[in-house]
Amino acid sequence: MTDKTLRRSLSQMQGALFEMSGSEGFDSETFIKVFMNSKISEGLDSDFDFMQWAGKEYIMERMKEEYPKGFSSQGVVFDSETLYWAGYLYRYWHFYTGESSREIYKQADAQTVNTMYYGYHTLDIEMAIDRLKEAKKKR
Repeated sequence: MTDKTLRRSLSQMQGALFEMSGSEGFDSETFIKVFMNSKISEGLDSDFDFMQWAGKEYIMERMKEEYPKGFSSQGVVFDSETLYWAGYLYRYWHFYTGESSREIYKQADAQTVNTMYYGYHTLDIEMAIDRLKEAKKKR
């Protein structure tokens, strides 16, 4: 598997994980914030971590175990396309810039990504990231 293929696969897996959080009825802002600041996400940021080979179902179970009070069914659930795009975007962003999930989340939190989805989801993913980074600089 090439590095590019692995990166795309991990981005797709994270997109599917975020989409799954919506299917489970978790408040999207809470789930994304907890995930992006979690040890699991930190592991996915590593050059190699066994979690990179785990499927979305296993990662979701680990998230529930490690953060039992971290997810709520009270709140807003983003639509599935937005959740998938957000998960894909965040993981791809890490590969594109080398920034950690925590640093990425500080630049574009869940609400920002949800708001920008309609304007940015049709852009090339790198262009969307560049625009999000530029918007953060202007704030």
